[in-house]
Amino acid sequence: MRNTIEAVIFDMDGLMIDTEPIYKRALQKAAGEFGYHLSDDFVFTLIGLPNPACRRAIASHLGPEFPLDQYWKRWPELWRDEAEEHGISKKPGLDELLACLQEKGTPMAIATSSSRPQTEFSLRVSGVTFPFDHIVSGDQVENGKPAPDIYLEASRRLDVRPERCLVLEDSENGVMAGHSAGMVTIMVPDLKQPSDEVRAAAYDVMESLTRVREQLCAGNDGQLAL
Repeated sequence: MRNTIEAVIFDMDGLMIDTEPIYKRALQKAAGEFGYHLSDDFVFTLIGLPNPACRRAIASHLGPEFPLDQYWKRWPELWRDEAEEHGISKKPGLDELLACLQEKGTPMAIATSSSRPQTEFSLRVSGVTFPFDHIVSGDQVENGKPAPDIYLEASRRLDVRPERCLVLEDSENGVMAGHSAGMVTIMVPDLKQPSDEVRAAAYDVMESLTRVREQLCAGNDGQLAL
């Protein structure tokens, strides 16, 4: 049975733009400045979470003596400095996928765990200027990923039923959010490959946005289907 898609909802970090390595370096470098260590495995658990949830997780992981407030001021400085200096790359295939969806007249939204200021900064620095119909940021919903709130809000704003929405995600938390929202969810892994549970929750796991475009835009009838 083919799934008819009426709208596409994009995650941002790690899916559209290559920010996750910058976040990882900033989080780890800032921890090192205060004499603490964050392992790669721990940082991977933060991917896709909104900032408040990341803050709680780091506080729990590093203990009550960790200077959390100072750290939370420092790591975004490191992240912005690197992003401003070196830029943020778009993921391969993004521009072509957006062009295909625009040509077909498909409504599109971004649903990102980043705050609205972070989102606007990242899109500006990466050069993503495509006019999405809606942008829903992590500070605009009550519960962050893996809860479904952000995807349900994007669906509401697009005025498309959840089961007719396609979610594109790179993180395990994001895949579970899309799945919980009742949406067709494709994972394009970034830093971490999916667990068996997440792989089972996803409609499919694809290696790139180029592959997503090949699958999604194959028809010539203006319809999107998987």
